[in-house]
Amino acid sequence: MSLLSVVIPAYNEQAMLPKTAAVMTSLLSGQHFSYELIFVDDGSTDGTWEEIRKAASSTDTIHGVHFSRNFGKDAAICAGLAHAKGDCCVVMDCDLQHPPETILEMMALWEQGYEVVEGVKHSRGKENLLYKASAGVFYRIMTFATGIDMRRASDFKLMDRKAVKALLAMPERKGFFRAQSAWIGFRTTSIGFDVQQREAGTSKWSTISLIRYALTNILSYSTIPMQAVTFAGIFVFLIGIILSIQTLIHYFSGKSVEGFTTVILLLLFLGSVIMVSLGIIGYYIAQIYQEVQRRPRYIISEQF
Repeated sequence: MSLLSVVIPAYNEQAMLPKTAAVMTSLLSGQHFSYELIFVDDGSTDGTWEEIRKAASSTDTIHGVHFSRNFGKDAAICAGLAHAKGDCCVVMDCDLQHPPETILEMMALWEQGYEVVEGVKHSRGKENLLYKASAGVFYRIMTFATGIDMRRASDFKLMDRKAVKALLAMPERKGFFRAQSAWIGFRTTSIGFDVQQREAGTSKWSTISLIRYALTNILSYSTIPMQAVTFAGIFVFLIGIILSIQTLIHYFSGKSVEGFTTVILLLLFLGSVIMVSLGIIGYYIAQIYQEVQRRPRYIISEQF
C-alpha cells in the first residue's frame, strides 16, 4: 500500500489547525492508500504548537515539527519534506484555501505515472485590489526572471519521492519552493483549483511582506538584476557619447557657455544609477556571504 505524506506549514494558525486536522483525517481515512500528516510550526507566537499536540494525541497519523523561531514558509516546507516518509508528498496550506479534495485527484494522476502534479489557480479568491495587483506584478517579474511560468503557480502540489529527493539535494540555504519544484523537472502535469475563502484567522501576507518576499526570491534565484546593471551601464555610456558629441559641436560653434543645468542633471542621473547598481551588487554579495556561512535553513526545537 502506498504512503502519502501531506506537509502542512503553519504560522499562527491556532484558529484553523483543529479543523484542518479533522478535515484531512476525514478525507484520507479509508482510502486505498495510507497517509501521514506533518504539521510544521514555523515559530508561531500563538497556541499553534499546542493545537498540533492535541490533534496528534488521538492518532498516530499526525506528526509535528516545531521550529525554534520563525524561519519562513519555504524553510517549513523543506523541513516537512525532509521528515516525510511517503512514496509521494503533497504540500498544502493550513488555512484550507487549497481544497483538500483536490489531493485525491492528484493521487490519481500520480498513480498514472506523473511524478509532479502542480496545483494551478483558476482564481485567487477574495483579495483586496492592492494585494491582487502586487501579487500579479510579483509573479510576472518572477516569470521573466526565472523563465518559468509562475503567474498561476502555488505551493499546492504533489511530488513523487524521486522529485522530493532531488529538491532536498539542492544545497542553497535560501530556497524558493515554487521555482525549485518547477526547475527539477520530472514528468509533470497540472490540475486546476479555486482558492477557497479562509474560515478563521487572517492572512500572514501583507503588501509589504509580499514585496520583501519578491525581492528576496528574485535576487536569490535569478541573475537578471545583475544583467540590468550592465545594461544600465551601456545606456549611460551611450548617453555620454551623445552628450560628448553635443558638447564638442557647441564648443566649436562658440556656444559652449550654457549647459550648467545639463551637467547637474547628468551628475544626478549618473549618481542614481551608480548607487542603485552598488545596492544590487551589495545584495548579491550579502547572499553569497550567507551561503558561505553554511548556517542551517532551520532549527528544530521539538518534534514527534
